[in-house]
Amino acid sequence: MPRIAIDILLKREILDPQGRAVEQALPGLGYREASEVRVGKHLELVVDAQGDELAEQVDRMCQDFLTNPVIESYRWRVIGDDERADA
Repeated sequence: MPRIAIDILLKREILDPQGRAVEQALPGLGYREASEVRVGKHLELVVDAQGDELAEQVDRMCQDFLTNPVIESYRWRVIGDDERADA
C-alpha cells in the first residue's frame, strides 16, 4: 500500500501570520537569505488503493476534510520509506 505525503499551505493571496513571524525572526538568528516564508501542514498516511482510485481517494480526502479549499491549497505525492518526515 502506498504511503502518501500531503502538503497544505494557505493560498498565496491569504495572509500567513505564522510565515510572516518566522520570516521576521530569521534575520535576527543570522539567516538573512530566507524570504517569502509560508507555514503549513504536512500529513503522511497509507492508502489502500492504486492508480486512478488512489488519486481519487486522496483528492477527495483533501477536498472534503483535510483542507479548507477556500483558503488552502494542497499537493500530494507517493513517497518511499527513505522520504519519511522522521528527523
